[in-house]
Amino acid sequence: MSLPHTGLLIIGAGPTGLGAAWRLVARGETDWQLCDAAPHAGGLAGSVTDEHGFTWDLGGHVQFSHYDYFDDLMDELLGPDGWLYHQRESWVWLRQRFVPYPFQLNLHRLPEREQWQCVRGLITAAVAAANDAAPPDSFGRWIDAAFGPGIGDVFLRPYNWKVWAHRLDQLSWSWIGDRVALVNLPRVVENIRLDRDDVSWGPNNQFRFPRHGGTGAIWRALAARLDHAAPGHLQFGRRLDCIDTAARVVTFANGQQLHYDRLLSTMPLDALVAASDLAPALTPAARDLAFSSTHVIGVGLHGSAPPHLTGKCWMYFPEDDCPFYRVTHFSHYSPNNVADITRQWSLMAEVSESRVKPVDETRVVTGTIDGLLNTGLIPERASLHHTWHRRLPRGYPTPSLGRDAALAAILPAFEARDVFSRGRFGAWKYEVSNQDHSFAQGVECVDHLLSGSPETTLRQPDVVNGRRSTPRAVAAK
Repeated sequence: MSLPHTGLLIIGAGPTGLGAAWRLVARGETDWQLCDAAPHAGGLAGSVTDEHGFTWDLGGHVQFSHYDYFDDLMDELLGPDGWLYHQRESWVWLRQRFVPYPFQLNLHRLPEREQWQCVRGLITAAVAAANDAAPPDSFGRWIDAAFGPGIGDVFLRPYNWKVWAHRLDQLSWSWIGDRVALVNLPRVVENIRLDRDDVSWGPNNQFRFPRHGGTGAIWRALAARLDHAAPGHLQFGRRLDCIDTAARVVTFANGQQLHYDRLLSTMPLDALVAASDLAPALTPAARDLAFSSTHVIGVGLHGSAPPHLTGKCWMYFPEDDCPFYRVTHFSHYSPNNVADITRQWSLMAEVSESRVKPVDETRVVTGTIDGLLNTGLIPERASLHHTWHRRLPRGYPTPSLGRDAALAAILPAFEARDVFSRGRFGAWKYEVSNQDHSFAQGVECVDHLLSGSPETTLRQPDVVNGRRSTPRAVAAK
C-alpha cells in the first residue's frame, strides 16, 4: 500500500513556514503541505492570552522590516486600523538612572567619572585599532577593540553575558551587522559637551504593533488566509517523530507516514539532525550549535504606569540587581494587551538560561518581582495584579565560535537529499532571525526551489541587513 505523498512538505507554522506557504500560493503551486505540532500558527512569534485577559508575546517582538514585500503583507493582513505605531524609546538602566539607547552615544547621562572612563576607553580602542590590523577572535575581543575597557566593563560585557548566557570569548562577532551601533568618537564627545540625547540610530527606531492579539495575531491571520486559499494544506497537531531522508519519508508521532519529494524544515537544526537517518554522521557537528533558553515573565499591574515609564518601549538591564536582561512596557505597545487599560498596565521581562548560566525555574518569577522593585519599575508589591510565566526551551540561536563550521557540515548534507533547513533555529543564524528575516527565508527558499533564484537572506546576511531588500524574484507576485 503506497504512502500519501506531497511534493513539498513544510515542517513548522512560524514565520518561515508560513512565508513559504504564502509564496507557494502566490505562485499558484498546489502540491504542498504544511504540518505543525502546535494547535495553531505562530511558533516563537506567537502570543498567549492568559486567564485574566492579559495578552503576552513569547518574548519581545516588534514589527520593523528590511523587506518592502513583508511590509506590504503586514499592511494587508491586519488592515490600516489593525496597527499602532510607535517611536522607539529604548533605554539602559544603569547606575540608578536611565540612559537612552544606544548607550555608547549617550554617555552624558552617566556619572562624570564613568563618562570619562568610557571616553578614555574609546580613545584607547581607536589608538590600538590604528596600530593593529588583526581581526578580533571572539565577541569579547571585538568589544575591546571597538569600544575599549570603559564601555565594555560598564555596559557591554555584563549585558551581553545576561542576554546570551554564554561566555563572550566563546561567541563570534559575525552577527553584528546593524544590531550594534558603532562609535563616532567626535559625535560621542559632542553629545557629552552639549548634554544631548542621541537616539535616532537603528533599523527599528520606528515600529508598529498589532492593536489586538499581540504579535501572534499577524501569523494567525496569515494562517487563516492560507487555509482559505488552500483548504486542507495546513495541518496542526502533527508532531514530527523521525525522517528517513534516503527514502524521503517522515513519520509523525501518531504513527502516520508521508512521502515527500522535498522538505523545508523550520524545526531546530540539532533536533532535525537527531530525528533523521543522518544523525550518526552529523551529531558531532550539531554539538557545536549553542543556544539559550528564555523565561518570559508577564507582570500584570494595578493602576497605570508611573510617569518615568509612560513613553518607554523596552529597557535593558546589565547589572546584577535583577535577573532579567530586558523588560518591555507591554501595555504601551497596545492598550488591548491588558483587560482594562483604565485600571491596569503590564510589563514583560525576559531572563536567559543556558548550561553555563542555569536558572532556578521555581524562583525566577519571585526574582523578577524583586528585580522590578530594585530597579524602580514598580513602586510596591501591592501593585501586582498577577504574573504569567512561560519557559521557551529555545530562545536564541547563539553565534558560537563553532557555529559556522557546524552549519557548513550540516546544511549541505541535508540539501544533498533535498531537505532544506531554514528559519530562526532551522538556519541557526541569529543575524537573520527576526520575523521579517525568517519570513523571507521561507519565501526565498521556495523561489530557489522553483526558479533557482538566490537565497540572499540566508547566504548574505550582511547584504540584507545593510539595505532594504526587494529581491526581484520575491517582489514579483
